[in-house]
Amino acid sequence: MTPDHGRTRPVISEWLNIPPLELASSLASINDPVDEAGCESFPASDPPAFNMRGEPARFGQVSCTTPVAPPLQESIRMDRNTATPAASHEGAEHHGSQPWLHQHGVEIQHYGTVRQFPLGLSHDARLYACQRLNRLLADTQVLHALYKKHHWLVRGATFYQLHLLLDKHAGEQLELIDRIAERIQTLGGIAVGDLRHVAELTHIPRAPDGCEEVPAMLSRLLEAHEIILADCHDAAADIAAQGDDGSSDLIVSGLIRLNETQVWFLAEHLVDTPLLRV
Repeated sequence: MTPDHGRTRPVISEWLNIPPLELASSLASINDPVDEAGCESFPASDPPAFNMRGEPARFGQVSCTTPVAPPLQESIRMDRNTATPAASHEGAEHHGSQPWLHQHGVEIQHYGTVRQFPLGLSHDARLYACQRLNRLLADTQVLHALYKKHHWLVRGATFYQLHLLLDKHAGEQLELIDRIAERIQTLGGIAVGDLRHVAELTHIPRAPDGCEEVPAMLSRLLEAHEIILADCHDAAADIAAQGDDGSSDLIVSGLIRLNETQVWFLAEHLVDTPLLRV
């Protein structure tokens, strides 16, 4: 047994269960830096990353990289320029918890296409439904953004009730966004998700960047609802005619019913009625 930093560890011959003389003879016969057993002998200028016990190797030790993997925390290094993992030495496997950053891949499905799923619907029916649903999805995302903006910017005597109401409507629209997107994916399509792409598809006019008066905020929301509802009525009939009852049902029971209810709640806030005297 030999001391190693205050602890007693077996010498390499004991660890490998090889007689010392046989091990010494084997090591003395190594002429190439890499022998037939996959063990490497390194000069002081190029020490191995790990010894056979999985510990950082010191000069004069022999490193066998094949049977013993290095510790997880020592098995990779970071490239200072790219911040991506690299092997600690040539031929080493990648381990550890370092994320693989700055990865870029190819587009595996283009927007406007559908994959073939066994849904009992034709390719053309699913493609048409995805086109109509994506347009409704884009408008719904814009409506949700308008609700959040007005929820933040509303002011005046009705601030408290409108602040809460607009946030409630925004949450309901957000749930609807997820349902529409998942229906598109169910049909094998690609749901529009990038807001820059949404801006290219929406039919809802852009609101001013600043703050409008509260009645104008509510009127703008009602106009957005009406645009969506008109498209819903048309899309539901056309999609149903192609046999896609699931998408038609989502439009009727989801989009139309929710938007109609929200229109009712908003419109009542624009009734000019006296508060104290008739």
